[in-house]
Formats: sequence, structure tokens, C-alpha cells
Amino acid sequence: MYQRILMPTDGSSCANHAIREGLELAKRLGSHVTFLYALENPLATGTATPESLPYSAQLWEDLKQTADEALRDAVAAADAQGVSSAAQRVDNQAPVAAILEASKEHDLVVMGTHGRRGFNRWMFGSVAEGALRQASKPFLLIRVKDAEG
Repeated sequence: MYQRILMPTDGSSCANHAIREGLELAKRLGSHVTFLYALENPLATGTATPESLPYSAQLWEDLKQTADEALRDAVAAADAQGVSSAAQRVDNQAPVAAILEASKEHDLVVMGTHGRRGFNRWMFGSVAEGALRQASKPFLLIRVKDAEG
């Protein structure tokens, strides 16, 4: 049924919790998992000033390294569960757009959400909700309470 599962991650404890849950499902179904990490380049946002360009460039390199580490950890978790997996880092694309594009090649998307409400939802937004609202594929959202993730 769900042979190809997409698991977006940002390396957070919320995403890692969803990965653990998603890997259990993938193992039971014999599914292949793709971990996705989407990065928006701070140099492309137009917020960098000439004085901050060297720091912005270093920030971009640090963000890419963090993304690669999160993907390596996710693949290691899949290997430990005996689940076939691959990792994909997408640069210069908003997370919602990257998830929707990648979901076209998958049967199910599994991702975490904090389930924020009120001011926190307005302030921080929700990648999960943004992707779900535009989705054409099934989504499994794993809710993590703030104390958990």
C-alpha cells in the first residue's frame, strides 16, 4: 500500500520523533523511506547587508552541514531498523514547496508537528500544515507536545 514513504526532517526533536514512528510503520509495511531536508539560502532572502555577507556565507555553509548531519542520523536510524532508505537535501527551496514536489514520487508523507495554537502558531507557522493544505498525497502527522519535542 505505502511502498514509498517521504519523511521530511529539520533535525529537530519533533522531526526525530516522527521519524521513529514512521520507521516503525515502514518496517511493518516493507516500505522504502526517503528523508528530505529543505534549506532556504539566507543569501537569497535579501536580508544580507554588504557588511554581513561573509557571515551569511558562513551561516549557509553551517546550515548545509547541519542538514547533512540530520540526514545521516535519519539514515542511520533507518539502517538500525532494517528499513531501506535514501537521503535528499534540497537547497534554495522553501520547505513546503520542497515537500510537495518530493511527495509526487511517494505514496505517503510522514512528518512531525507541534500542534501549536494561537500566537505561537501565527509566529512560527507550520510547515506541516502548509504542506498538508496543498497535498495531493496522504499525510500522517505525528503530533509532539512541546515538552516532548
